[in-house]
Amino acid sequence: MFSWDNPDDRVAIAEMNSELQHAQLELLSAQCATHQLRLRYSTDDLARFGRRDVLRKSVQAATELSEYYTSIEKKVPSAEVVAETFKPGEDVIVEAIRRVSAYLQEQRDYFFPKGTPLSNHHKALMRLYLSAALLDRVRIVELEGKRVPNPPFYEEYRALGFMNLPEVTHMPSLTFINVIVFNERLTERALFHGLVHAVQFEVLGLERYCDLFVRGFLNTKLHFSVPLEAHAFSLESKFASASRFSVEDQVRLWVKQSRY
Repeated sequence: MFSWDNPDDRVAIAEMNSELQHAQLELLSAQCATHQLRLRYSTDDLARFGRRDVLRKSVQAATELSEYYTSIEKKVPSAEVVAETFKPGEDVIVEAIRRVSAYLQEQRDYFFPKGTPLSNHHKALMRLYLSAALLDRVRIVELEGKRVPNPPFYEEYRALGFMNLPEVTHMPSLTFINVIVFNERLTERALFHGLVHAVQFEVLGLERYCDLFVRGFLNTKLHFSVPLEAHAFSLESKFASASRFSVEDQVRLWVKQSRY
């Protein structure tokens, strides 16, 4: 069983949700293809003239998929099923995006003067994955004996029906645009994860980042499943395996493919 408290499990959960999203896209593709069949041909014609081997395999695959996802659905807590029905209006979403954006900017402005540049050691290590210019712009803050509290608007949004809001105070680190604040001891993996978000902010811009994050959270209902976060965990896993790659190239690829 996975645990949110285990950093390796959080990476695995992000990878799992990335694969789940890929499977969902494949299922949607199959659903569209089946819909075209439904529009053009009757079930009688398909049953009489369709290739028996293809029909048999298609029926078997659809049946097995239905049984598999139904078994998962039965295990989803009832509270989360209720949360699935929560669909805020566009005006509420736009306001939430504005408030998240303002919060991130305020936190960045508060922590930036307290931050220090990356050490030469960390710059040398991270230069394998990130540009020297970005590494020069980033500041880090290590909190000792305290943590970043949850945003002040959380209770208001919980009252509106927003469930599973990210527990900021329990996160190892948080990236406020180009400032990475560590609630816990700085580790190279946590630093890399924060730097991925810094690249996302740089490529997307603050407003677009917040728009994608809020809408992604409303779609997935879970912080770790938001594509922006899932991508950061996925790249963190690659970083841990000592693979060399460009974070900016990976982020721009996901932007181009509309995967955020």
